[in-house]
Amino acid sequence: MTSFDTSPQLNVWRALLALAVVFVMLATTGWTALRNQRTTPPLQASLAEWEHGRIAGHRLPSPDSEPALLSRFFGTLTADQSSRLVRRYPLAVGNMNGAPVKLRYRANRVALLQARKVELKRMHDKRLTPEGQQEAGRRMHRYEALMSPGRHILAFDPAGSGRVAEVFGDLDRAQRVSVVVPGVDTHLLTFQRTYRKYSAPVGMAQSLYAAERTAAPFTRTAVIAWADYTAPGGLGIDSATAGRAESGAVRLNALVRALPGDSPVSLFCHSYGSVVCGVAAHTMPERVADIAVAGSPGMRVAKASHLGTSAQVWAMRDADDWIQDVPNLELGGLGHGADPMSSEFGARVLSAADAEGHSGYFEPGTDSVRNFAEIGVGSYDSVHCAGDDEECREGLSGTATAGRA
Repeated sequence: MTSFDTSPQLNVWRALLALAVVFVMLATTGWTALRNQRTTPPLQASLAEWEHGRIAGHRLPSPDSEPALLSRFFGTLTADQSSRLVRRYPLAVGNMNGAPVKLRYRANRVALLQARKVELKRMHDKRLTPEGQQEAGRRMHRYEALMSPGRHILAFDPAGSGRVAEVFGDLDRAQRVSVVVPGVDTHLLTFQRTYRKYSAPVGMAQSLYAAERTAAPFTRTAVIAWADYTAPGGLGIDSATAGRAESGAVRLNALVRALPGDSPVSLFCHSYGSVVCGVAAHTMPERVADIAVAGSPGMRVAKASHLGTSAQVWAMRDADDWIQDVPNLELGGLGHGADPMSSEFGARVLSAADAEGHSGYFEPGTDSVRNFAEIGVGSYDSVHCAGDDEECREGLSGTATAGRA
């Protein structure tokens, strides 16, 4: 048998693709070489300032400290001291796992205001192309929207294409917490959409939150729209490999480990987001009760039991989802492995009736979002399995039925 070693060609292809992406980004954003000479990104700069900062004559703890240590530190501060830290280091505090949730909301509002001022200047920067100035305008308007009254921004980073996470509900008091982990083409400007609202993280989370409140109106729930990782852009090398998922998994684990309280957490992972959840699974804390994937290209393992988690693993796919035509394999780092919908994989397979293709799993009124909601509130006995059987519920019983109407 003749074998062919394609790794050199693959490496060349990756290098050429990376160069092409760089040139396309430069052309479309309008930045000149001056942009590439910029100093440290804002979040890293804020963290560096924090590391050299003091409060009441004492050095501040490392921002990389365990969330429990940071939580204890913030618990020793007066309201005035906390406010001073927000004003001095808004991005650091706003993204600090272990800082009080409401303080992070305040800090990110300050950070968004500062980022808005930067984009307002860029809109009139003659060094930018018209396209670059237009992008600055879009980012400015996105920041303004995120600053709207009643919005709770848990994480925000303006660097690059931007990262953000938003909370719906009272995270401090929630009895059940759900985290929506989106897939490719997720960034600051796609975090929220008017057209096809429920294909974007904000719409996904809003729909799930509403469905959970319907499923268990007396159960306090919170849903996080989590776009706080650098997702692949489009269907290229990044989306076919695990690099972005590996870095995203680190950030997802950090989020979950820093959530307040000890209430159960359910992850709802769409498309490439399921790759992130698959990579993160083996280091997730035990409070993660469920990992539910929709439209998944694979979770980087051959079987659900290989994920190394005590969480229940659920899977669904709409009959019209194009992802079913993607080969389920992993070869030389390309591909994401077995199909989570297959019987050999061993996930609990859910109905996705009425979902609308690859991006329609969170559309209100669909079986898919209703199933997600029942899982999110712990009502496992109410989920609808695929094929109108009860196999996906075997061995489980609902834990939130007391919260139902």
